[in-house]
Amino acid sequence: MFQKAIHSFLILLGVIMLVFVLFQWLGDPAKMVAGQTGDKKTIEQIKHTLHLDEPVWKQFLYYLNDLSPIGLYTKEQFVDKDINGMVILESSTIVALKWPYLGKSYQTKKSVNAVLWEAFPATLVLAFTAMLFASLIGILIGVLAAINRNSWIDKLSMVIAVAGVSVPSFFMALLVAYFFGIYLHQYTGLHFTGSLYETDEWTGEKYLSLKNLILPAFTLGIRPLAIITQLTRSAMIEVMQQDYIRTAKAMGLSTYKIIYGWALRNALIPVFTSISGWFAELLAGAFFVEYIFGWKGLGKITVDALGKLDFPLLMGAVLMSAVFYTVVQYLADAVNLKLDPRIRTK
Repeated sequence: MFQKAIHSFLILLGVIMLVFVLFQWLGDPAKMVAGQTGDKKTIEQIKHTLHLDEPVWKQFLYYLNDLSPIGLYTKEQFVDKDINGMVILESSTIVALKWPYLGKSYQTKKSVNAVLWEAFPATLVLAFTAMLFASLIGILIGVLAAINRNSWIDKLSMVIAVAGVSVPSFFMALLVAYFFGIYLHQYTGLHFTGSLYETDEWTGEKYLSLKNLILPAFTLGIRPLAIITQLTRSAMIEVMQQDYIRTAKAMGLSTYKIIYGWALRNALIPVFTSISGWFAELLAGAFFVEYIFGWKGLGKITVDALGKLDFPLLMGAVLMSAVFYTVVQYLADAVNLKLDPRIRTK
């Protein structure tokens, strides 16, 4: 696992370098901060403040310093950037133990950290709900298909698997949103768009609106549902052909105990690997689904920031998605190793 930790760290470092290099070519941050009315003197001052008048390699070191949990700042920089952390050593240079500093949004002037942490719970709830739906339904259909091979249930499971994998998520999102959110709205009561929290038009207070979660979670869960169904079916068929299952049948144990007490427990090991991997992917990549359904999470923020060329917010969203994807994958590998020690030798 130590090697996996080093591997994960190198991946994150690579993502940081790639993001920094890409956004160097997309425009002049100083002009975006100053706006259309900014004069030449103001733009030069902004470039000096953001270190844009220094070589690229120095800018990258400043960027790493901001992202690092331990940073070095002058007193003016520490105050101006409003660093969220604890001062370890203070002299001419401040050494601080801190949260990563991602800058401030060009559009709203808010801290990128605050904007992202405000949106992250919505993405987490959406990904968890979608994965829960996909896991429960996918495992159920997969088990039923495996114990009823060549039946209509088995054929239906294969249709679900092929359709779920073949149809792109953004196209499925449009179909689901239109069909259930507009065409059948009077029956479903579901809206085309909506977020986890809505604002009351009269009082201005926010309230929880769980019904807005149904359509995006269903849409986001379709593809992993198809994969989980197929994996569960294949794993169950393989396990049911093992010698210990035949022995259990010969001993007269009930079909229910054989399937759910013995076979399913072993069949779920590769399925759990898929579930953990898909959860990481959903957590980091629900961009189109969030945008189409107006779900105010990391995905929608990323797409909006791209449209407005809000580089700090866009870079922060990409990095945050990469961090959580890598962390979840690492934790999933650790859990899989506990469940199946044979993975260590592979």
